[in-house]
Amino acid sequence: TRTRTRTRTRTHPASIIIMSAQGKSAFFGEEYFIVKKSGLSQFQAMTAYLGGSAFQTIMDNPVTAYRQLVQQYAKDAAGKPVDPKIASQEAQAVFRAAPVQASLSGVAPRLVGVGFKRIPKFGILLGISFFMGEGESPGFIAATGASILSAPFINPIRMIEKQQRAYFRQTGTTKPIMDIIRESAAQRFAPLFRGTIPLMGHSLASATLGLVGQPKLQKYIQKELGDKTSMGRAATGLVASAVVSPIYVVVTNPLSRLEVIMQTSSISGKAYTVTEAIKEVVTDSAKFGLRGIFRGQGIGIAKAVISLTLFHEGRIYLQEAFKRHNIENGSFTPE
Repeated sequence: TRTRTRTRTRTHPASIIIMSAQGKSAFFGEEYFIVKKSGLSQFQAMTAYLGGSAFQTIMDNPVTAYRQLVQQYAKDAAGKPVDPKIASQEAQAVFRAAPVQASLSGVAPRLVGVGFKRIPKFGILLGISFFMGEGESPGFIAATGASILSAPFINPIRMIEKQQRAYFRQTGTTKPIMDIIRESAAQRFAPLFRGTIPLMGHSLASATLGLVGQPKLQKYIQKELGDKTSMGRAATGLVASAVVSPIYVVVTNPLSRLEVIMQTSSISGKAYTVTEAIKEVVTDSAKFGLRGIFRGQGIGIAKAVISLTLFHEGRIYLQEAFKRHNIENGSFTPE
């Protein structure tokens, strides 16, 4: 009994990175690094989430860039709404003219965003989840709290990412990040927070459906199909993502449109309010029907399936690696 108690509370070796000579963390309490009954410490769960997010960010960037352009080109150079088919053709023309640059556009701020965006979001998500005893499998309350509280950290990165691609049609190249920051600094960085309100709704849907719903659905599919067929974890994860993604995109696509409208307008020009952005979408829908509201939805569903699958596969791979490590070094004994 003595040995088991001692091994269950052993601090994970990775915590040495940020532990001081006194044996206490420079940023967190020792509790943050103690392996819980789920087999992971909060530190390990957080690292797995960030690793999965970085993997997903690199792999799905071309699809993310293309979807933004389809939504952004809803208006022509004169500011008049254009048919969704024409917007798609213009986005394709950009990719044909500069395939590598277009595919990699925005990936740098998105990777930086894995830290600036995901650490607050996943930190709050997992913090609430571990506090409520849910471990690395968060529930709805944790998702709601993380979505609202992390929005101010996430929005500036999304703004910079979208501004980088905002002038492809005019210049054929991405806008330098330092130019975006300098223009924002001239207005005390207020433009970096454009679109925060629709982002909160987008983030809530993303957390509840993508971070909470998909893993629960995957477990159900694994139980019903995986155990009775030859479907592995990756296949059941893909099925779960394919089921969740259309619901996610239908909910978030109008919110994504609002973000694009508010975040791709000139930083030095007049900012769109949420009401003005909604009017733009209403005008678009009045002319083109549901196709106007759901511009980019098809590619959005494809992106969501790819993104969710990549994220969760990366996350699960790292979580299982951590659990194996904990078992090997005696930090965790499976029951």
